[in-house]
Amino acid sequence: MKRWIGDLFITQRWYFAMTAGIFLLVCSFFLSFLWYLALFYLLVLTACSLCEYLLLFASSGRVTAERNVQERWHLGAEHPVIISIGNGRSFTLYVDLIDEVPLQFQQRDQQCKLSVQPGATAEHKYSLRPLQRGAYIFGDVLVYAGTWLGLLQRRLTFHVPVTVKVYPATHVLKKFQLMAISDYRQQAGIRRIRPLGHSLEFEQIKDYVVGDDTRSINWKATARKTALMVNSYSEIRSQQIYCIVDKGRSMKMPFDGMSLLDYAINATMIFQAVALQKQDKAGLITFAEKIHDLLPAARSATQLNDIREVLYRQSTSFGDSNYEALASTIHRKLNQRSLLLLFTNFETIYALERQLPYLRQLASRHLVCVVFFRNTLLKNIQEQHPDNTEGIYIKTIAARFDYEKKQMIRQLRLYGIRSIFTTPAGLSVDVVNQYLQLKSGRII
Repeated sequence: MKRWIGDLFITQRWYFAMTAGIFLLVCSFFLSFLWYLALFYLLVLTACSLCEYLLLFASSGRVTAERNVQERWHLGAEHPVIISIGNGRSFTLYVDLIDEVPLQFQQRDQQCKLSVQPGATAEHKYSLRPLQRGAYIFGDVLVYAGTWLGLLQRRLTFHVPVTVKVYPATHVLKKFQLMAISDYRQQAGIRRIRPLGHSLEFEQIKDYVVGDDTRSINWKATARKTALMVNSYSEIRSQQIYCIVDKGRSMKMPFDGMSLLDYAINATMIFQAVALQKQDKAGLITFAEKIHDLLPAARSATQLNDIREVLYRQSTSFGDSNYEALASTIHRKLNQRSLLLLFTNFETIYALERQLPYLRQLASRHLVCVVFFRNTLLKNIQEQHPDNTEGIYIKTIAARFDYEKKQMIRQLRLYGIRSIFTTPAGLSVDVVNQYLQLKSGRII
């Protein structure tokens, strides 16, 4: 009985039709000939309603619904969701479809209208862009089915729960791996990097291709083969590369719907994939008030998956990051000189000066590169031309903050600490370019 009554819904068309019938009844008090017309109209409406009710609840045939999504999503990327409705009945169904999307999206309007022919399947496709890492749980698919009359609807609830895991963006790894193995960066126009040198270990003589260092041309081999030949040198390998991700409150700052921590995690994944392809050992450290994760540097086939699983569950905290604990841990755990790529965010020069003694301690034994973010809002303010006193004050303050960022870079350089000052959107490209430049210059 619950199925026959609880799943019944009356549409607006039925209410409009019933209102018209009541209007005819009222008018029949003044015009008597409308009485029989109103009775006939209500009789037809009742018959149509009963007929549609029997079609929806008593007819044979099965209605099906399926949701097709990828099992793994990438942070910040658009992902398609496809819902298929199958009609096993002998008449066309007109469907109002509602999908219960995960709570993280805070969407309650994911619905559409479909017409499904008898024995056929119709699809509704839409896309979602996750802005948080973690597990996303899809709920039920609600189908409100009706006929061409459109007076009544039957609710069909399909329990098709799906759990999707949102990982740091790995869908662009192949693009950056191409950057690591060829001169793709120069041909694509992303950024030109001048190779400063190569290792002294001779590997082979090979044909010249665009992008090879012309200083390495082997003229004797060229004369013998009557084609340009160059000496190939192997790069220095098996260097330890650690990405250190700050999870303190400074990384909570949002940008384009994602936090700075999310951008840092995406860049870490891409950078570590490139480092592993260059035969270096990749490791990971995350910290806030204490050290949370320390994944030793390794070059195994599963290292990238291990890094992905560690980064998948990271979140920011509300406290200040403990750089003293970071320096102490690295001093005890890392015996070999390594490249330490620190993802953090210093908004003022005073914040940097508080942590500078610990950064200098790390730089005394390791090659340290600090990655912090350019505030794009301040950049936009500086490009404006204010026409009032308040606007001039705001622009002056923005210029002061930008000047402090430049002072931070100079102060870090003074103590032999490298820095990458970039926007969140350009973080991945700038980090990979810096790493490749260090490799080509034999600095690591």
